[in-house]
This record gives sequence, C-alpha cells and structure tokens, in this order.
Amino acid sequence: MWLDVASPPQTYPLVILYALETFSRTILMAVIPVEALALLGHAQAVSVLFFMGGFVGLVSNFAIPPLVRRFNRRAVFSLGVLCALLAQILYLQHTALFLMAALLLHAFAVACTDITFSLYTMAAIRRQDMGRFEPIRIFFAAIAFIIGPWLGSWMRVQFTPELPFWVSAGTLILLCAPFWYFRLTDNPAVYAGPRKPPNPLSSVPRFFSQPRMRLAWMLAFGRNFWWTVLFIYGPIYAVTSGLGEVVGGLIVSLANIFLLTVPLWGQVGRRYGLRRLLIVGYILTGVTAVGAAFVAGVPWLAATLLVFTAVGGAVIDGAGNVPFLRAVRPLERAEMTAVYASWRHAGQLAAPGIFAGVLMLFELPAVFVIGGAVALAMAFVSRYVPKRM
Repeated sequence: MWLDVASPPQTYPLVILYALETFSRTILMAVIPVEALALLGHAQAVSVLFFMGGFVGLVSNFAIPPLVRRFNRRAVFSLGVLCALLAQILYLQHTALFLMAALLLHAFAVACTDITFSLYTMAAIRRQDMGRFEPIRIFFAAIAFIIGPWLGSWMRVQFTPELPFWVSAGTLILLCAPFWYFRLTDNPAVYAGPRKPPNPLSSVPRFFSQPRMRLAWMLAFGRNFWWTVLFIYGPIYAVTSGLGEVVGGLIVSLANIFLLTVPLWGQVGRRYGLRRLLIVGYILTGVTAVGAAFVAGVPWLAATLLVFTAVGGAVIDGAGNVPFLRAVRPLERAEMTAVYASWRHAGQLAAPGIFAGVLMLFELPAVFVIGGAVALAMAFVSRYVPKRM
C-alpha cells in the first residue's frame, strides 16, 4: 500500500490530494464574498451569511468521527467531495437562498475532507517527521492559493460569473481519480473496527483539559481568524473602495505568494524554536493589519498593507499544525482531531459573527483593526509554547 511507511515518496499522494482539494476551494475564495455582496447588498449581511456557514462547519466537525467509525475514512472523504459538487450546482443558481444553501453544504464538505485528510496524514507520517512534512504540504498548497483567488475573479469578470464554479467542480471530479488510484487505507491504530461510535462532544473536556492541546487550538484559531478576515473582507474592501473585483482577487492571490516561504520558516522554527517564530509572525500580522485600517482612505496603500499582512501569516504557517501533531496521543487521533479541527470553523464563525455586529456601528476598516488586535493577542499567547518545540 502507498501509505504503509512514512518514507518521503509516500508523502506525495497526500500532497497531490491536498493541492487539488485546496484549488477547488481557492478558485472561489474571492468570488463568493463578492457574489454574496452583490446578492445581499451590504457587508454586514455578508458577515451574517458567513457566520451561518461557520456554525454549520463547526457542528459538522463533531459529526465526522461517528461517520468515520460507522463507515471509513475513504467513504467520508468521498461524501465530502460529493457534497462539494452539489454545492457548486447550487452556487450556479445565483440567488440569495441558493447561495446560503450552497455555503452551508460546502462547509460540511470541507469538514469531511479536512478531518479525513488529517487522519490519513497522522497514519502515514511519523510524529518526529511532522515538522518536515507540514511545510511541504503548505508549500504545494500555496500554488493553489496563489493562482486560485485571482483566477476566479478574472474568470468572473472577463467571461461569465458561472465559469469559476464550473472549474471548481471539474477540479473536484479530477480529485477523485488520484484518490481512488492511491487507495488510501484505514490504519488499525486509528480505525479500531466495529464498536459503538463515541460521542465527539465527550472528547471536548478531555481535549481542553490538556494544556498543550488547548494551546495548539488557540494558536491555530488565531491564525485562521486573520486569514478569514483577509479572505472575506479583502475582496469586499476592494469592491467598495473602487479598486474593483479583479483587484480583490489579486489582493488574496498576492498575499498567498508569501506562503511559498513557508518551508523556509519551517526550517527557522526548527532551528530557533516555534515560540520565537510564532511571536514574530503574529506581531508582523497585527501591526500591518492595524496600519491598513488607518490608511483605508488611500485604497492602493491599504491594499498593499493587506497584502503584506501575509508576511507574518506565512511565518505563522511555518509552524503549521506541529503543536497539535506533537501533542496528540495515537489512540485518540480520531476524536482529538475532530475537536482540534474545529479551529478552522471557529475562526470562520467568530470573525463574521463579531463583524456582523461591528459593521452595524462602524465602517469596514474596523474589521482590520480587530483582526490585527487578535493577532497581537496571539503573539502574547505564543509565549507559552514549550521551548523544546
């Protein structure tokens, strides 16, 4: 089997799958916020919509482990791809109601693929090799993050609004071929055979009672909080400030270019420690984000600073999920991964949830001030990362 041992060649099936699945999402990254703004008419309403999507994603995380136990990871991953394809069909209807349904279905699909991918990774890669694998994974995914947002916006403006959704659907279909060819299997250490599926909610107290797990979750949440701000409100700012929709996609794509430096920051983290790496990264992100808010009246300057917030984001991503992967016990992987993976949807829930209220009182630049403040708070939290990590 492809993933029986954790030698370097066995990492490439995982990298290919992750890159394809990521591209299917990133090509819509700048399209969906602008589509929502066009259909709903105000950034505050867009925040409410993304808050609902974040809530569904968060709840879905706790529904995945019983599905994995009842069936297997391969079936759940395939279910996620199918749901993502159905979401593309709903997006193509171009109405507020179908947009809402598509976003919620897509959130569930991402939960399926994200959790099962994490389980495959932990089954195939040794814990001591995670520090090398994570930067490689992020590096290859960076290609999709760089090309996708701008390409989706460009297709929407230059051709038809439907084209990005068709390309996303085609990528999902393409994803199925290598997934079934590589024949990823369930490792007995993770999949224990027929038994009563545990209640994922029962794992929450166990997870957050462990300081290292709690710290890993907080750091991942803080990282995702800012990326959520940038990916949703960066394109909206570009449209509302007069820069245009294509520039909105370009902001996200240019920001993602800095992800190409993630392997470098991974090496820096291994040499000087993840604690220093995370502190520096969060400070850079926080300072540039607040700066973008204060020069919002000069759109090109603000857009440039928003792009450069990603320098700090790339530094943070150099650590990847290593704090969690080094802390989790092998026999608890399925349940603990479901709880840990909630950082993604918690960030996507918290950011638009907060801004739905903030935008009722303040203008759009306020979201960048709050996003920067959260990043600076995470710099303080990073002080508790163990020195030996």
